[in-house]
Amino acid sequence: MSPTKPASTRSDAEAPVTRIERKQRTRQRLIEAALALIGKGRSFSALSLREVAREAGVVPAAFYRHFRDLDELGLALVEMGGVTLRRLLREARRDGIPPTDMLRGSVLIYKRFVEERSLVFRFIAGERGGGSRSIRDAIRTEESHFASEMAQDLRAIGTLPELSSSTLQMICGLVVTTMLNAASDILDLAPDQPRREQELIENFVRQLRVIFLGAARWREEV
Repeated sequence: MSPTKPASTRSDAEAPVTRIERKQRTRQRLIEAALALIGKGRSFSALSLREVAREAGVVPAAFYRHFRDLDELGLALVEMGGVTLRRLLREARRDGIPPTDMLRGSVLIYKRFVEERSLVFRFIAGERGGGSRSIRDAIRTEESHFASEMAQDLRAIGTLPELSSSTLQMICGLVVTTMLNAASDILDLAPDQPRREQELIENFVRQLRVIFLGAARWREEV
C-alpha cells in the first residue's frame, strides 16, 4: 500500500494570489487612495495622478494599468456609488409597503448609505456642479437611471397610475434631485445631535410627500 500523501497545511487565506486578484486589489487601492485624499479636504478635480499613486503605495506607471486618467477613476467612483444605491432603494420600494412607510424607509436607507459612504458622496457633491464634463455627465446618467428605475417600480406597484410615463419620470427626477441635495445636509450633520438628526429626517420625508401630493393632483395636458 502506498504511503498516504500528507494533507496540505496551506489555508485558503494563504493560497497564492492570482494575477487577476492582484490587479483588482491594486485597482481598489487606487480608488481608496483617491477617497482618502478627498477625506483630507482635497477636491477630486485638484488631485494629481502622482498624488493618488503615492497614497496607494504604487508607482505612477502602475496607475495606467488600471485607469487611463483620473477622470476614468472618477467614473469608477460614480458607478460604485450608483449601483449599490439603486439596489438598496429598490428594496425600499418593494411591493406591499404602504406609501408613507416606503418614503420614510427610503429616506432612512438613503441617509445610512450616505453616512456609510460619506467620501463617495462628498466626491459626487463636489463634482456634480463642477469638475470635468465626463464626470458630470456620468453623474447625470446615474440620476437618470435612478429616476427611470423608480418610475418603473412605482408603475409596477400601481402608484400614480393616471400619470403618463413621461410625467412619472419627471416626478421621479424631482425626487432624485431632492435626495442628492439632501446629501450635503446629511454629510454636514454633527454627531450626537439626535434632535437635529430627527428634524432633518422629518424635513426630508415632508419634501418627498409634497412632491407626491402634487403629483397626485397633477392633470395631464390635453
